[in-house]
Amino acid sequence: MPTKPLTELESMVGESKQTVENFRIEAGKVEEFARAITDTNPVFRDEAVARERGFDAVPAPLTFPRVKRFPRYQVGADAEVDEREEGHYGFDLGFRPEYVLHGEQAYEYERPLLVGDVLTGETTLAEVYQRDGGRAGTMTFAVLETAYRDQSGELVLTDRATAIETEGAIDDGGDEDTPAGDAATTHESEPQPHSVDRPQSTAVLESGQSGPTVLAADLERRDFVKYAGASGDFNPIHYDEPYATAAGNESVFGQGMFTAGVASRVVTDWFGRETISSFGVRFQSRVFPGETIVATGEVESVSQDETVDVTVEAATPSGKTLLTGTATADLSRSNSQ
Repeated sequence: MPTKPLTELESMVGESKQTVENFRIEAGKVEEFARAITDTNPVFRDEAVARERGFDAVPAPLTFPRVKRFPRYQVGADAEVDEREEGHYGFDLGFRPEYVLHGEQAYEYERPLLVGDVLTGETTLAEVYQRDGGRAGTMTFAVLETAYRDQSGELVLTDRATAIETEGAIDDGGDEDTPAGDAATTHESEPQPHSVDRPQSTAVLESGQSGPTVLAADLERRDFVKYAGASGDFNPIHYDEPYATAAGNESVFGQGMFTAGVASRVVTDWFGRETISSFGVRFQSRVFPGETIVATGEVESVSQDETVDVTVEAATPSGKTLLTGTATADLSRSNSQ
């Protein structure tokens, strides 16, 4: 349970505060982040390629906004900030960091983030509630929305995050009310990465059509450390074995947003970064050292206005669902190649 009573948390709902300032989108950090989520697309590291693809500068990957976690971008943060907290959204929720999970994450993009942008963010505590989580005990949910504006004051991104504090470590066996969910399809053979041609129009798409398959194979602890360094998520539960096991976990495990970053490659590889207007995920289970992430996508619906809604899933080859998600691509935004 949080160190603050639910009534106190509920009284904070609707409060807004500036939480991010001088968040500079830097070329080196964009390249580092892309590598950390195993994305080798040259558009995220080569300005010439980015301009050939119609961008004014190198774009950032879909989940790059997580980099705002670094203290230098957080209003009022200093060297003593506890980097284990899930977020640093500017609200003292009384959540115990060793029992905080990232339940859901969603982004709505007005345009891609580009190298050279300087962002500010204002966060609103949108909702707080509790739910019985079975083996996880009482679960406290906090939903925080952050609006990011660029140096011209234009809204470029809205971020909606759900943080969950549990009474103890989560069993990935799959309680109905916990983030663990239904199992994915078990792969009978070793999965392989698979690419598809980029559609130029929704005319070539139909419901149920499969997209690319993206793999992050044979993960090691250092993959989680690389993501921590790229994103600013230094919660020791992802790299400190004694800390993780003392909190009741079998081992360290990957950041949920690491898995989300790998999954985001499905839609950017499929449709191009500039077309994506929304991307969101719901975390189901954790990925551990030695496991492989298999990320796939499928067309859910196609509209006459050149938009396509897709579902995304990341799972292990054994059939454990890591996350499910959705994305919307507006093919009318497509840059000329």
